[in-house]
This record gives sequence, C-alpha cells and structure tokens, in this order.
Amino acid sequence: MLKKKARRVPIGKRNDQQKYPSLTFKQALDFAINAKRAEGLRERTLVDYVKHFGYFVSWLEEQYPEFQYLDESTSTIFRDYVNYMRYDAKRYNGHKFINKDNQRVGLSDTTVNIRLRTLKAIFNQLRRDNLIEVNPLENVNLVKQDIDLTNCLTDEEVKAILAQPNQKDYVGYRDYVGIVTMLDSGLRINELLNLRTADIDFQTRFITIQGERSKNRKPRLVPISSHVSKLLLQLVSENKQHFSTDRIFMSCFGEPLGQNQFNKRLKYYGERAGISGKKMTAHVYRHTWAKNLTLNGADPFSLQKMGDGVTSVL
Repeated sequence: MLKKKARRVPIGKRNDQQKYPSLTFKQALDFAINAKRAEGLRERTLVDYVKHFGYFVSWLEEQYPEFQYLDESTSTIFRDYVNYMRYDAKRYNGHKFINKDNQRVGLSDTTVNIRLRTLKAIFNQLRRDNLIEVNPLENVNLVKQDIDLTNCLTDEEVKAILAQPNQKDYVGYRDYVGIVTMLDSGLRINELLNLRTADIDFQTRFITIQGERSKNRKPRLVPISSHVSKLLLQLVSENKQHFSTDRIFMSCFGEPLGQNQFNKRLKYYGERAGISGKKMTAHVYRHTWAKNLTLNGADPFSLQKMGDGVTSVL
C-alpha cells in the first residue's frame, strides 16, 4: 500500500490542492518502468534504467540511511551524488576480473551523464504521471564535456588501417567497405551490420536507417559519398553471385555478421597497423567521423541529426 500524505477527503469537500503519494524508491522505479514499457522502450533500455537507478539508491542508503521515501530527495542530494560519481566512485567496483587495488577513482564525465540522464528520465516520467509534486532533478544540469579528440584516429592512422585488409579476398574487401562506410557516415556498428540493399538509394546516395534499428527508434537519412556508394554497390554485386539474402555485411558463408566478430576484425587491423593506446572498436570510427565533421565546420545541430545523438558520445 502507498503511504498517503493526507487522509482521503470525500468529493465535494476537497480543496484545490492535489495530494501526492509518498512513494518508496522501489515503488517509484516500478511505476516508471511500467510506464516506459507501455511506451515501447526496448528491454535493454529498461534494464539500464533499473541498473542506474540501483546505483543511486545504493549510494543513498549508505550516505543517507534515514531516507525512506522519494519525496525526501532534493536537488542538493543529487548534486552530492554527481560529485560522488565524479570524484569518489571506484570504476569497475566489484568487477571479478579487476583487482580492487587497480581500480581508478572517479567515473568519466560520459558515464556520469549517462546515469544522470537515466535518473532525469525516471523523474520526468513520475512528474508527468502526477506521482510527485516536484522534480528535484529539474535544475540539476549534466556535466559539461569538451569534445574528446583523443579517442579518434588521425589521418595517418586511418591510412595505415585501410592498407591492411586484403581487398582481393571477400572478407578483406567486406571489412574494407565496412570501415570506409563507418568513417564516411558515422553509422553505429549494429546499423552497419544490419544494412540491406533496399536501405541504400545509390542514385541520391542516402542510407535509410529504419526506426527499429535506430537507437531512439526514429528513422533517419544518412548521406554517403559517391566513393562509398560505389564500394557498397560492388559489395552488393559480389554478394548476389554467392548468396540469396539482401543483407550486405555477412560472413563468407552468408551468415549474419555479429558485432563482436566485426570488432575483432577491427582490432586485428589496428594491431597490424601498429596503433596502440586506443580501443580499436567500431566506436572509435564513429568518434573519428564526428571529429572530422566538427573540424570541417559542421554545426552541432547537423551533427546531432546525422549521427542520431553522436554529440552525447564525444
């Protein structure tokens, strides 16, 4: 049962002041998750909601054990939590493969903002559903982040990587086309690997990312260069000679190509190119695409539209 702030008043004797229930943190999370699930959020996103809210509640129970209900939290409490994450929280705390003595202190600003966005989404939902009177996160801002140009590839590194795939081999040519496409379009790895022939307009040179494959479930058009368009068309022609599927990126046996599998290929080419000190995953190519657009004068709005939230990862 929910603990009410005031006894129910019969209709006709109520004043204009709305009564709000005193929710426990678990009840608040359940309400928010049910509402988000009804809106159609992906299960993976809901799992993140539960995990990130759990981090906050665990910290709150340790620092403010007297708090029992959601309406006791304030903006000051959340700013205190932000400072804890930035300066005191241990990275990979509890990780079974990382020694606690080697764990760094202080989460990255990107991680802090991801957790803070989740909390904001939960409290915004509770406020829209009139389950809380005041949203304590309304005036709590995200941590300001500078554009990270370190987790990107230089022009020389890109040239070295592109020289590694054997383009005379199917797998090598497929990998080469995938790398060049990511650098040219900023596609996420799952968006790239799920491309089908019908998604590409080779005349207008636009890739359509369908809503079910997009992170925010909204379809978008992504421009590509004439060079990438020709490379993709050649890969499609090669596929038609051996496979009946319209999937563009696949294994040499015609099976879907997994993200881990492709990331291993990227790591392999990075090692062969002599690149060290950078995580050689598909994400570094997305960062590199965004960096090059920014340095060439692209405004944040255009970058956000083309990259579907890319500014949040820079």
